[in-house]
Amino acid sequence: MLPIETTADGVVILSLTANPTKPRGGVVVLDAWLIGEIALTLDAVAAMTPTGVILRSASERVFVAGADLAEIDALDDAALHRYLQRGTDAFARLHRLSCPTVALVHRAALGGGLEVAMHCDGIIGVLPSATDKPWRIGLPESSLGICPGWGGTQMLPARIDPFEAIVRTATGRTDIVSEVPPRLFNGTAATTADALTLAHEWLRSHPRTRPLDHPPAISAANACAIDAALIRARGTLAPTASSDAVLDCVAVGAARGWADALAAERSHLVALRHTATAREKLAQFLKPAQ
Repeated sequence: MLPIETTADGVVILSLTANPTKPRGGVVVLDAWLIGEIALTLDAVAAMTPTGVILRSASERVFVAGADLAEIDALDDAALHRYLQRGTDAFARLHRLSCPTVALVHRAALGGGLEVAMHCDGIIGVLPSATDKPWRIGLPESSLGICPGWGGTQMLPARIDPFEAIVRTATGRTDIVSEVPPRLFNGTAATTADALTLAHEWLRSHPRTRPLDHPPAISAANACAIDAALIRARGTLAPTASSDAVLDCVAVGAARGWADALAAERSHLVALRHTATAREKLAQFLKPAQ
């Protein structure tokens, strides 16, 4: 199991750690090992009936750097569908808890890293100091010729301006933490210690005592705004296979809901990685450092 600690008021703090067999210098990456550990640990946390959950990273270098693309790229199509579904099932344990959840993002959160944070009810960000190199946050998958596979197309438009979310996701644009779009964070702090205090305060002010069908995402409540943003995005974006896939997933979410949209993401991701664009960009991304 992943490390957990329980505070006097019943809040569980869960720390994401690097795969011990692939330490990667302490960088936390969403691989099969971590997905399995998240599921196992959240099952144990649910049995503890916590008053709230804080999801943080044990890494000093990143929150979560993203998915393990080398591991993903080594799978055949059927195995990749199963892999993505296991991630979806693991992260769903967050919104199925009968208590509020908040992610504490203190460093880079990219791709699957941002997706797992957005599965929480709230996100608290740590801003860099004057001497820190700014870290990046966003969904860069489209810049690699693929698309998000764990709900990113659905959750980002519910947290920030829908048009900006769609364009960012469809182009793979990321932002430095000090320039993230309004409302992505539910609060910010100058230090990790201050962010932890703020996370506790946020949990107390946002009580929840029942499980949810999905995290903050495209739903009937915001479908009209999403449809308007889609029309605008279609008139703005240059068509590519990955941007078209993102637009389709957003449209599916607005029309048919969370589960169908995640199925669309998985199907598009599996198909996109075989395109010439994705093969070229993934090969470059996965090329060993010289």
